[in-house]
Amino acid sequence: MSIRNLDRLFAPRSVAVLGVASRPGNVGAIVLRNLRKGGFQGALWAVDRQRGEIDGIEVWPEVASLPAAPDLAVICTPAAAVPELIAALGRKGTRAAVVVTAGLKQRAAEDGPTFEQQMLDAARPYLLRILGPNCIGELVPAACLNASFAPGNAAPGQLAFVTQSGALATAMLDWANGQGIGFSHFISLGDSADVDFGDVLDYLASDPGTRAILMYMESVKHARKFMSAARAAARNKPVILVKAGRAPDGARAAASHTGALAGSDQVFDAAVRRAGMLRVDTLDGLFDAAQTLSRPRKWVGERLAILTNGGGAGVLAADALAFGQGQLAVLSAATLGALDGCLPASWSHGNPVDIVGDAPVERYRDALRVLLAAPEVDGVLFMHAPTAIVPAPQIASTCLPLVQDAGKPVLSCWLGGATVEPARQAFAGAGQACYATPERGVDAWMQLVHYHRNQAALLQLPDAQPNDIRPDRACATDILEEALASGREWLDAAQTMAVLEAYGIPTVPTVKVRDGEEAASTAAKLGYPVALKIVAPEIVHKSDAGGVALNLANGDALRTAAVLMRQGVARARPHPHVLGFTVQPMVHRQHAHELILGIATDPLFGPVVVFGAGGTAVELRKDTAVDLPPLNALLARELVGRTRVAQLLAGYRDQPGVNQPALLDAVLRVSRMAAELPAIAELDINPLLADPDGVIALDARIRLRRPAANEESRLALRPYPSELEERLQVGGRELPVRPIRPEDGARLAAFYAECTPADMRLRFFLSRREVPLSELARYCQIDYERDMTFIALDAGRIAGEVRAVCDPDNVEAEFAIQIASDWQHRGLGDLLMAKLLAYLRARGTAQVVGQCLQENVAMAALARGSGFTVRTAPDGVLAFRLGLCAPERVGSRASRA
Repeated sequence: MSIRNLDRLFAPRSVAVLGVASRPGNVGAIVLRNLRKGGFQGALWAVDRQRGEIDGIEVWPEVASLPAAPDLAVICTPAAAVPELIAALGRKGTRAAVVVTAGLKQRAAEDGPTFEQQMLDAARPYLLRILGPNCIGELVPAACLNASFAPGNAAPGQLAFVTQSGALATAMLDWANGQGIGFSHFISLGDSADVDFGDVLDYLASDPGTRAILMYMESVKHARKFMSAARAAARNKPVILVKAGRAPDGARAAASHTGALAGSDQVFDAAVRRAGMLRVDTLDGLFDAAQTLSRPRKWVGERLAILTNGGGAGVLAADALAFGQGQLAVLSAATLGALDGCLPASWSHGNPVDIVGDAPVERYRDALRVLLAAPEVDGVLFMHAPTAIVPAPQIASTCLPLVQDAGKPVLSCWLGGATVEPARQAFAGAGQACYATPERGVDAWMQLVHYHRNQAALLQLPDAQPNDIRPDRACATDILEEALASGREWLDAAQTMAVLEAYGIPTVPTVKVRDGEEAASTAAKLGYPVALKIVAPEIVHKSDAGGVALNLANGDALRTAAVLMRQGVARARPHPHVLGFTVQPMVHRQHAHELILGIATDPLFGPVVVFGAGGTAVELRKDTAVDLPPLNALLARELVGRTRVAQLLAGYRDQPGVNQPALLDAVLRVSRMAAELPAIAELDINPLLADPDGVIALDARIRLRRPAANEESRLALRPYPSELEERLQVGGRELPVRPIRPEDGARLAAFYAECTPADMRLRFFLSRREVPLSELARYCQIDYERDMTFIALDAGRIAGEVRAVCDPDNVEAEFAIQIASDWQHRGLGDLLMAKLLAYLRARGTAQVVGQCLQENVAMAALARGSGFTVRTAPDGVLAFRLGLCAPERVGSRASRA
């Protein structure tokens, strides 16, 4: 990820348009005219081989002849000319370009690189950033920049819109202008050869003029880069997206359109949840969500009250809420009594609250006041259909003060057209969200619900004691590598069970045998009855091929089953390569549920954990949920809870619930396998039996893959870096030092609570008694891809912490450090600082900075002792700086490869 030189792209002081001609329909001439009509105030140049003049602007014959290096170039030439133009711009000093040209996937020679690759190679030495190719360009109204061939300009606003589709971009721009919607940035990514969603998210996340980020997506190229940027952006402001390809046919169309694979839609939903973003289904929903989320109001909960003057509108809203699996507030006796006091006897006496069509303005006001005061109501959908009783503007002016002062969200729906338009404008002008229909109002409420659920996931801190999972990774790796070396795609049943056992997942004893005689001998040791299963590489679904026999009670039955199984398999699969059989004791558990637990590999996001209802009808039940590893206990619980079978697992009627800790433990162990065993392409544990006594894997299969050379990037989320754990000697004591984990929230809260007021002021530059939960979550749930925090532990409590937050380009990291009072002046600070600096050097960070108050003499001494330069900044604080290594050349990043 990189924001290097994106300021030149989005806030240039000078622009050159390359490929400008006077002939009708010339794209370069259209871009030039858009720049002039948009009011761009910087230097503006035109370049074309044919010298002359266009619209009063001199046309320069080549880049080298320009009077100065443009901050931004817009290239509108044939594809073959683009690579050399990029090289010429780089030599001139330009550091950003918009390439609207299409066709760069072509090759000059059959076995040569594409024009796109030549373009990237030409840009790399100069760190020249490229938007496109095959895009319409960009519009930044605040900078009076319309570097596009769009048919119109964008109005200024606080929404950023980023899209991969050029045709959709022009349509959306025209629609937005008609709706009075303005933008801070309107960006067409096109083929995203260099600048992609991750880069733009990083840039817009820190842009003060952008209140919310809207995206239309067709595919993601670099999953880890995208997830890291999305999680960072979503902590700062709403990130809302529409992604094409929900249906399989749509996914294939999206892939062919962008030249990149479109991943599983269920996996993409999981990625959106983990990043704290909001996904909507339609473009209308995109702008409705922006309207709702960009006007923040205190979030209380999910229970909605519906206030209406028409029963039909209330029923439609309630139906839409039920269909969306929303929660209709159940009004308390006190609230019903208060409504009885201000409403006629014919009111609905429930939720929706129908105040009847003849309602005067006072009835709206009083009923709304009751609902806003009701503790069982978390939000209100206020609806009005026009009547002749009272003008809509009068209702709006009376109710608007209540809505503005409300301590919970209030959404409004003014049904109708011209009659209610003044009321709608009054609400919208006061910054209140308005919707045209009951269904859209409810959709907006559910967008709030899903958004805050996803945001809550970023703030939740798991239990303080994480599962202590210590797998035998070496044993599992040996089994997988041996199978790969023999050219096998699937492990046999015995090998699969051995891998599960290495990770501590309970399994039924499984013994591989050659024939019926050996099977009978093995069964005598295991105990009857037993199950017999075929072992043949070509047969994955053994039951379908007649390769499973259950409840075999004795040796004769077992021998007969082995003979019949070979014959039946031969009929079902001609010339099977039968390697033998597996023998397992039968497991009978009266109250057990059959589940499926495993690993799948998504082409974009890599390994995912799958959980749901299992058994032979698993495909028909379609009751599974997925999530991205690594998981913790909280995420594992949420994964299970997203399935329908979860309600049965909790127990019902006289059926006891399953052993939840054992079930979650199994999910966490599979998550570890997904993160640590790159040779696993697929794992199916089906069935995994779960009951009050625990869980046990009855059958499982593992499909192999040969890991590529660089496998660290296969996970969309970087897992906990356990290799950074160590033990340090401090004043004769040995303290474990490790990266912080989400489970450390309670430890960190206790650490800050035990600090003296003076230490807290020196750490945070202000007096504070405690650190809010949201801040604790941000400190514990770090993105190991770009940040790091090390903690030293003394008998389970935190003795000290040191943290660094890196910019997206890894050029600069800002550090902070705090030591517990009883561990100060004992050398712990020096050791933690040394560990942090060694880590930053290893990851290639260019420099480290920090600051402290002038009275923090100990901190200044620590910085000087660690090699920092210390100076007094203009604001009076002490500023530290330490150079580590040469800045990484952004052009070497994967996004440009």
